[in-house]
Amino acid sequence: MKVLVADKLSDSFLQRLSDAGVDVIAEPKATGESLVEALDNNNPGVLVVRSTKVPDAALSAAPALELVVRAGAGYDNVDVTAASAKGIFVANCPGKNATAVAELTLGLILSLDRFLPDNVADARSGVWNKARYAKAQGLKGRTLGLIGLGNIGTEVAERAIAFGMRVVAWSRSLTPARAKKLGVEYAATPLEVAQTADIVSVHVSANPETRGLINKEFFGAMQEGAYFVNTTRSSVVDESALLAALDAKSIRAALDVFEGEPAAKDGSLEAAIARHPAVYLSHHIGASTAQAQEAIAAEAARVVLEFKDSGEVPNCVNIAEHTPATHQITIRHLDRVGVLARVLNEMSKAGWNVQEMENLVFEGAVAACARIRFDGQPDQSAVDRIGTLDDVLAVTLIRL
Repeated sequence: MKVLVADKLSDSFLQRLSDAGVDVIAEPKATGESLVEALDNNNPGVLVVRSTKVPDAALSAAPALELVVRAGAGYDNVDVTAASAKGIFVANCPGKNATAVAELTLGLILSLDRFLPDNVADARSGVWNKARYAKAQGLKGRTLGLIGLGNIGTEVAERAIAFGMRVVAWSRSLTPARAKKLGVEYAATPLEVAQTADIVSVHVSANPETRGLINKEFFGAMQEGAYFVNTTRSSVVDESALLAALDAKSIRAALDVFEGEPAAKDGSLEAAIARHPAVYLSHHIGASTAQAQEAIAAEAARVVLEFKDSGEVPNCVNIAEHTPATHQITIRHLDRVGVLARVLNEMSKAGWNVQEMENLVFEGAVAACARIRFDGQPDQSAVDRIGTLDDVLAVTLIRL
């Protein structure tokens, strides 16, 4: 197997793949046209990236490409729609950077409360201003509102509780029972969190459903002088609404992500949000700890090697949860060559499009049972023909 690594990953990751007999091609600076060129020249079966964008043009450049692994939790830098249309698996490494992002989140909250960046900036400029900075409110007893309670949100909640904070949370999958188990208060809507919290921290994934989730209405519901923290993705937040709220409601914000973030690792920064005095901006470093990178590298290697050895894709994000299948046909048959080929031929004649298929072999390998889910109009004559095929024992058809 040939693997193109188009980003900077740890040496342990590269070594683990090499030790397993994988042909590893490291192109850590490949991006844009150079990524397309690297894929075209090497035609790998697997592409591994961190922050490098993988558009449709890149996916089209390597006919042998079967899997894209995003070495991180999100995967919005990969054109998943285009990958799905080409039959290319996309996988990620969820949860491995949760601790690192949670640690940064708490650091940003503390920075907002204690004005730590301003303290340091004044001290470095030769300014002593204890009177200004000795007015922190403190975190104990204050309410932290979490939007999203997945791996990262849960880690943040645990640390906030250790600080003596009250935590209220909303998440699409959160139930009152799970909230109680985690020691947090359940909120039925994001607006309920906004209205309740002294500090809001966002931890939802970036997808069409969460785009602009934190909008003008949300900021309008937040308390005067509240803190806002975003360490997830910029697309989740309506940045113009945030900028308006900074002035209108004296909200202060700490952001690890923002609109128009530079793609390069270094260089100039031109962003209005970065110059606002009520904003602390970090350099998209939520997952950037040595611990997190090693954990992500180990998981990315596991995904690649399991795919190499079994064809299975751990953490796959683009397999349909529900296919268009309308019916299921179950065929008990003798475990002999050509049986399923004949079954599928009859299904093709009936115009049935196979969506899902499995074949279970009974102990002794004498008989087997195939379950095939398909999209198409039921046809009893086709079922009868399948039932009369050589080596077929029984056939049943059910509507899903």
